[in-house]
Amino acid sequence: MSEKVIENNKVSVIGEIISGFTFSHEVFGEGFYLVNVAVSRLSEQADIIPLMISERLLDVKEDYIGCTVEAIGQFRSYNRHEGIKNRLVLSVFVREIHFMEKFTDYTKTNQIFLDGYICKAPVYRKTPLGREIADLLLAVNRPYGKSDYIPCIAWGRNARFASGFEVGTRVRVWGRVQSREYTKKLSETECEKRVAYEVSISKLECGEPEDDAV
Repeated sequence: MSEKVIENNKVSVIGEIISGFTFSHEVFGEGFYLVNVAVSRLSEQADIIPLMISERLLDVKEDYIGCTVEAIGQFRSYNRHEGIKNRLVLSVFVREIHFMEKFTDYTKTNQIFLDGYICKAPVYRKTPLGREIADLLLAVNRPYGKSDYIPCIAWGRNARFASGFEVGTRVRVWGRVQSREYTKKLSETECEKRVAYEVSISKLECGEPEDDAV
């Protein structure tokens, strides 16, 4: 069961570590830490992607800034309580990590596959230049009755196709994890810069849920 569920959420990123480790949480005595990697795009920009790493996988007291790594795992979400609101926090939960020499094939630096269910009506819109965009929220099952909630964005023909999906539709997506800065208005006088993470979809399919789906 758990191996099957792992198959529905697979991500691989290759990038340069650009931060130290910060403690996130502990489970049964095992500490988990966040570290940021800069993952290059073909456009020479970079996505800053947080990795969630167990202290059993890597020595979190070491300084790895500047090292190139390949991280393989799952894209996961959890709700962080902020005052009276919950905020969806996303990171790559790392199952394997490998140190690499300088990497140049940027077509393979950032790949994700998700198999999940539409859990909110898609939001379809057009940019001022007429580009079609659809925002999707995908619930991807984990073992033990848990799910990850992953924001996804589709463009062009994919956006038009996705705009008709109903809540509960099973969807498989392929794409890349991307980061995007935005400004959050906290009050009339106070704003804060934040980073959102989402899956930029390059290919998607929809199909009926399997009878044995969780």
